[in-house]
Amino acid sequence: MKGEKQLDTARDRVVESIAKNMSLYGVAPSIGMIYGTLYLSDEPMTLDHLKDELQMSKTSMSTGVRTLMDLTFIEKVWKKGERKDLFQFKDDWYQNFLDFFAGQLRKGSQLNLEAMAKSKEELENALQENLSNDEKERAKFYLERINYAMEYYEWLEKVVDLFESKEIFDVIEEREKAKI
Repeated sequence: MKGEKQLDTARDRVVESIAKNMSLYGVAPSIGMIYGTLYLSDEPMTLDHLKDELQMSKTSMSTGVRTLMDLTFIEKVWKKGERKDLFQFKDDWYQNFLDFFAGQLRKGSQLNLEAMAKSKEELENALQENLSNDEKERAKFYLERINYAMEYYEWLEKVVDLFESKEIFDVIEEREKAKI
């Protein structure tokens, strides 16, 4: 009995840690609990099994599973003789990271680059007009800050390119993944 309690404690600690860290992906800890549970399950699980394991409502469970599938962190699998949907985690955390964070970084950098390019053009045009010295200094200050930010977002675009092309693994080796 002592060994079983130790195993459960170790398992629960990992599931809870995964759940807390899922906020990085913009999901609630309860959804992270689903992912952590699937991660440490040696078999695919049904919604009912997950619901019983986590003591969550079927609605919450269904929403959580759908969210994890949308993030491509879990997948539906088929098992002969099983009529209910089965779910298991996808074992490529590297790809999960690349897909999610590269996409988020790309969206954010492109949005900011577009806004800054438009503002930069407006400020450059404003400097050609009859502005007071204070207005000119303020416009130059804004341009200086915008140029710095644009350099950063252009650099970030290159980082995202490294992720999407997987060239990042030429810089940082991808660890050998054991079959789980």
